[in-house]
Amino acid sequence: MLILTRKSGEGILIGNDIVIKIFEIEGDRVKIGIDAPKSMKVLRQELYEDISRENKMAASAGEAAFDKLLKNLKEENSHNR
Repeated sequence: MLILTRKSGEGILIGNDIVIKIFEIEGDRVKIGIDAPKSMKVLRQELYEDISRENKMAASAGEAAFDKLLKNLKEENSHNR
């Protein structure tokens, strides 16, 4: 991990096309701007973590529903014999 000290008005260049600029520092809060290509997703970390958690829950709920459906089909098949 690279750790840098920046002042208001200064920035950081990542690659050739991503610029992170410090706009304001007030107490323990920093206002930053990110200039990146529209094709690149830029998400707050906590939002990304929330989305990942929701996706995992949805996938596991889908697996549970599938397992229940499969069990019901097997039971129905055994009753029809």
